Amino acid sequence: MSNDAAKAPAGSGAGTDKYKQRAVLLRVLVYVFVTHFIAGFITLLFYLGEHAPK
Repeated sequence: MSNDAAKAPAGSGAGTDKYKQRAVLLRVLVYVFVTHFIAGFITLLFYLGEHAPK
């Protein structure tokens, strides 16, 4: 079986160092955003629980 089918097309830029750096940057930004969103949601739950009528 030929290994040519597994390679990315030459014109797409996939597999280049610049493409990999951008993919890592995008992944880091998504992880940071999601982590802050979850932390904010948990903080909101604590705030609402603290101020709930008892």
